[in-house]
Amino acid sequence: MNERSAKRHGDALDEAVDRVVSATEALVVANAGKASDSIESLSLKAIHELPDFFYVKDRASRFLFANATTAHSLGFSNTAELSGKSDFDLYDFETAQRYFDIEQAMMTSGEPLIDMEEVTPSRIGEKAACRLTSKIPLRNDRGEIVGLIGASRDITERKRQEELRRRQAELLEMIARNEPLETVLETLVLLVEAEIDDVSGSILLLDSEGQRLRHGAAPHLPGAYTRIIDGIAIGPKVGSCGTAAWRAEPVIVEDTLNDPLWEDFRSVVGAFGFRSCWSMPILTAQCNVLGTFALYSSAVRAPTRRETEMVAIATHLAGIAIERKRGDERIHFMAHHDDLTGLPNRAFFKERMAKTLHQARAASRKVTVAYIDVNGFKEINDTLGHAAGDEVLKEIAARMANCVRASDIVVRLGGDEFVVVLVHQSRHDIGITRRLRDLQKAISKPVRFQGREIPIGCSIGVAAFPNDGATAEELLLNADRAMYSAKQQGLQAPLHHYSRQDAATELPVSDQEELRLAIVRDQLLLHYQPQVDVVTRKVTGVEALVRWEHPQKGMRPPAEFIPLAEECGLIIPLGLWVLNEACRQARQWQDMGMRPVRIAVNVSARQFTDPDFARHVVETAERHKLDLCWLELELTESVLMQDAEKALAMMDALRPLGVRFSIDDFGAGYSSLASLKTFPFDRLKMDRSLIEALPSDKTAVAIGLAVISLAQTLKLSVVAEGVETDAQLEFLSFAKCEEAQGYRFSKPVPADQIPDLLKA
Repeated sequence: MNERSAKRHGDALDEAVDRVVSATEALVVANAGKASDSIESLSLKAIHELPDFFYVKDRASRFLFANATTAHSLGFSNTAELSGKSDFDLYDFETAQRYFDIEQAMMTSGEPLIDMEEVTPSRIGEKAACRLTSKIPLRNDRGEIVGLIGASRDITERKRQEELRRRQAELLEMIARNEPLETVLETLVLLVEAEIDDVSGSILLLDSEGQRLRHGAAPHLPGAYTRIIDGIAIGPKVGSCGTAAWRAEPVIVEDTLNDPLWEDFRSVVGAFGFRSCWSMPILTAQCNVLGTFALYSSAVRAPTRRETEMVAIATHLAGIAIERKRGDERIHFMAHHDDLTGLPNRAFFKERMAKTLHQARAASRKVTVAYIDVNGFKEINDTLGHAAGDEVLKEIAARMANCVRASDIVVRLGGDEFVVVLVHQSRHDIGITRRLRDLQKAISKPVRFQGREIPIGCSIGVAAFPNDGATAEELLLNADRAMYSAKQQGLQAPLHHYSRQDAATELPVSDQEELRLAIVRDQLLLHYQPQVDVVTRKVTGVEALVRWEHPQKGMRPPAEFIPLAEECGLIIPLGLWVLNEACRQARQWQDMGMRPVRIAVNVSARQFTDPDFARHVVETAERHKLDLCWLELELTESVLMQDAEKALAMMDALRPLGVRFSIDDFGAGYSSLASLKTFPFDRLKMDRSLIEALPSDKTAVAIGLAVISLAQTLKLSVVAEGVETDAQLEFLSFAKCEEAQGYRFSKPVPADQIPDLLKA
């Protein structure tokens, strides 16, 4: 019953109550069941036709009057048969006693009972019902309570709908919490089975090829039957489910033993006693089939309207759950795979290698990592265009995937660089070299593009677990180093990395190779230069500056090797080393009881546009338990302008985590004011070339004042770099520059000297 009709019936009941009160008083006083002119004057027909229950009882809770609805609900053909009976004549003793106690307490207190929810016991062939009941005392002319008037409304359907909505809400919460699809679908089937009598539900999922239906959920179907239909091909005459998936429309079969759609499956369905099967296709918003929702019954029948509506709701919810699951799978695939080639990417490599190395360590097996770089790829792009380059990469990816075993891993790191991981080997697998050479031969075959053949070559460097590294990062770095050596030497065969114990046999290496070794062999270290409050002279932060402690050449400043790292592609591993070491040291100072200070780290353009950079920052901070509010990343304008869109996206990803940003070398050469407007900086660092000319150079003074004023207007703090004299410091104080950095306070010092500076 909808709300409008319920209200209409309620108003009619209230009116009838008002009209019958005076007459029922006379009835009770005159004696039970005796008719009077008063009652005959009532519109009894209206009362009897009410869909709600209406009755009058005497002081002993015996029925004096009841409308037809009440009598029929209690199993009487007319109202007269009910007269004089009590609840003890109608219900079991426990239920009757409960009703009697409630009514007697109400008549004793004189307080009406309004809108009580009562569950009536089930009768044979019927279900228990829920009613909303009101009972009010009935008084005579002297105000004495002589009975009661009762009115009830059947709210069984309303309660059922409320419970159904609650369970649907719980199901949607399960979907939102991303609980396993199998759990969600099974819960959905159980919900439908609880609402429809004598049915067993089944959800089948269409496979990725759109050809076969696979088991999804069927908690109450026989296991043998479930196994039989799992994997069944869809078609125009494949029972209810296979046909529904084929047609993309509902298929209602009332009698499986006589319907032509079940002609080929009658022996199967008959063995399990299923006589009807109603199947609804589960569809996407674009009407693509995801699977089917079916209900089996042992009776020959069609679904009622309510049952059809219920199945439609369940099918819709199943579609939401399946689409959510597949959407998550697509997102996960996209996050872990390369768009162009479909190969796993660096993130996938890191996750999978952790598991692979753990298993190899436990089983004493060997794992080989091959780092592959396509030779001359830049020339292919430059001469034939990026379409040709893309075709080359896709073809190479396919060749590598076809050359490895199912247990191996093929990864595209980016650009023209790939990694192949050969797993499940013994420690003495002599076939590895042969497999790698076969891989190189397969890659190096020409690629056809638009009627011409493009010659292909590649360089391969190899590192093996456990001899060449214990972690994925070490193996990748060592394989990369070996690949670079193979490329330099023009080798047409894979080159294996020489482990450290074999270093004495290594040939002289280039500067690039030495820098690779420096990163691996802990030859790098950080010095820290304090940043000081101009007014209080209190240390507010430090800038981390990398140094290379060369075994033969001594301490080398960053100017000697940072450009080299940029050129040969080592800037990313070098930058990650600096970030990790700076965060580790900042945490160590805090653990020593030092007050926390901001630590600034310089970031290169290639490092900042690396898609994995934000993840590296978060993982590094979590590893060392450092709050990201103490980390500041220093960026130059050249970093931002290489790819402004990616740079802005990276800043937007890191700022909510607490990371601060400063624009470095501001005032050196050309500085675009648009950078300050476009990018969300926290600080501006005035370049040392500007500070050097202060305060004697009037132009420098004017520029300095303008820069500081501009920064303050934009709510940016200002740090002056390269402050060396008291005169420079006095000018900065006059100009209200907040912080300064330079030899006037301290040169860059090792980490163990910073605590004394913080205490000073």
